[in-house]
Amino acid sequence: MPLEEGDSARRRGPQVNGQVQLGRDSALRGELAPKDGRTEVVAEGRGPGPALGDGDETPGRLPQRAGQQEEALMAELSELVQKVVRSSSWWERHGLDSSILACSILLLPAGFLCLRSAQAIPFLVGVLTLGVVHHTLTVKGSHLASHNALTESKSWAKVWAIFFIELCSAFTVEQGTYNHVKIHHGYTNIIGMGDSSTWKVPFLNRYVYMFLAPLAVPIITPLVALDLLRKVEWKAALRTLCCMFLGLYCHYWLLLHVSGFQSPWSALLCMLLTRSLLAHPYIHVNIFQHIGLPMFAPERRPKRIQLMSLGVLNLPRNPLLDWCFGHSLISCHVEHHLFPSLSDHMCLKIKPVVSQYLKQKKLPYNEDTYTSRLQLFLQRYEELMVHAPPITELVGIQ
Repeated sequence: MPLEEGDSARRRGPQVNGQVQLGRDSALRGELAPKDGRTEVVAEGRGPGPALGDGDETPGRLPQRAGQQEEALMAELSELVQKVVRSSSWWERHGLDSSILACSILLLPAGFLCLRSAQAIPFLVGVLTLGVVHHTLTVKGSHLASHNALTESKSWAKVWAIFFIELCSAFTVEQGTYNHVKIHHGYTNIIGMGDSSTWKVPFLNRYVYMFLAPLAVPIITPLVALDLLRKVEWKAALRTLCCMFLGLYCHYWLLLHVSGFQSPWSALLCMLLTRSLLAHPYIHVNIFQHIGLPMFAPERRPKRIQLMSLGVLNLPRNPLLDWCFGHSLISCHVEHHLFPSLSDHMCLKIKPVVSQYLKQKKLPYNEDTYTSRLQLFLQRYEELMVHAPPITELVGIQ
């Protein structure tokens, strides 16, 4: 299985058990890393001096040597990860994640039938079941499908992408894949490209954005998809429209005819409730893991291994979010950005290899808790989500 490259560099932050932990004070600034002969990261406007090595090194030769070093580091890490992948079974590479998605689909009848009950507890069980299933299919399934991580067959990969992204998520495959895989992964934390600015809504205050706006995600998503259809071929647009309509109408029809809702408005309200059940952590996770980390100008961006190591953060494992969103979006986001073609379970399996390697090479392995990131965004919402982020400049590698 081909593996894509990733990036790294170092920045200052409180460390826990040898791991770089982004705290509230260092998350916003491209501060100088400790001058221990590794990497310097300086925020724009701080007037960094030359970062030269010992002896007779010249500034002109330094970037060339740095680039060669970074390529060697990534090649070495890729080989270590390839060994893990080659020793893994099909079940580990694809089967386990596919089984989670299959189980979610099999839970759908139970969820719709629970909604028939007039008693509160079975009804709430139905809402929770459908909410969990919806987010598992639309977040975990769509994410894996966009990276072709569900299967090694190109034909089936296209089928699953249409099923999970268009039918289940009411979005368009072409634009969803392009924006996420080509832009976000290709230009992670590059200003004006993959800097997660699409998640910012500057006219909303912090509490509305963090706690109320996520409830509108099920409504906003298909509307954004319809607007993006202008950028795709008419055949793809027609297919997307049919799949979006079929997915939404099937959900509505099942609520009326299986769950026994008496009015269209009550069915639509239930659709909104189940589809927004985990919208809050969905929005939070997408901003927590990139925004507030170092940002780079397109013309001064570092190598991929530095870019990914600096601009990506892991959250702790959480049983519910691991199931619904997948390890690659929660506790293995660094691994996912370094090797995006791997499935969720494989990202979890290579996590010890990647974390140990980055620490050995004195490269950042960023981790923080969900609560800590939430507090950070509430306290510094204006800086993170309204104002333009500060540009971080990689000065040099000694």
